[in-house]
Amino acid sequence: MFKDQLPINEYADFYARYITALENIELFDNLEIKQHEFIHFVQNVPLGKHDYRYAPGKWTLKEIIQHIIDAERVFSYRALRISRGDQTHLPGYDENLFADHSNANNRHLKDLLTEFALVRQSTLALFKSFKPSQLENIGTASDKAVSVRALGFIILGHQQHHINVFKERYLDENPS
Repeated sequence: MFKDQLPINEYADFYARYITALENIELFDNLEIKQHEFIHFVQNVPLGKHDYRYAPGKWTLKEIIQHIIDAERVFSYRALRISRGDQTHLPGYDENLFADHSNANNRHLKDLLTEFALVRQSTLALFKSFKPSQLENIGTASDKAVSVRALGFIILGHQQHHINVFKERYLDENPS
C-alpha cells in the first residue's frame, strides 16, 4: 500500500502533518528502510548535539529518540487492537509526561538506537501479520477515527517530522 492510496478520512486532521511529510512511499518496505535511515541520521549528528536543547524546556536528541520509540509503541498497540476488531475507544497519551519520566538523558545513545531498532522490527512483524482487510479496519483513538494502515503511515511520518524538526532547530546554525 502506498501513502497516496490512503483516504484522508482514515485519520484525524492532526496526523495530516505526519502523513504529508512523507513522499508517496510504500508502507511495509519503508517501515524497514526508514529504520535504517533514522539510525544513520542519528549516528551522523555531531556528538555535542546529543544533549543539546535549542531552548529551555525543549527535548534533547535522546529524549526525541525515546519519544519516537514511545509513540511507535502506542501507535502499534492501537493498530493491534483495531486490527483485531476491537471497537473500544482508545485513549490518548501525554507525550510530555512520558518524556518527563523517560530517563532518556541518562541512557547511552547506542542503547536508545538498539531499542528503536527492536521496536521497529516488532512493528514491522506486526504489520506484516495483518491481512489486507485488517489494514482497512477503522477504530477510535483519541476520540478520532483511524485505520490500521493509517497508523503505519503515522508511525513513519511522525519519525520524519522529528527528523525535520531536529535538522531545522538543532543542526541549522541560522534558523529562520
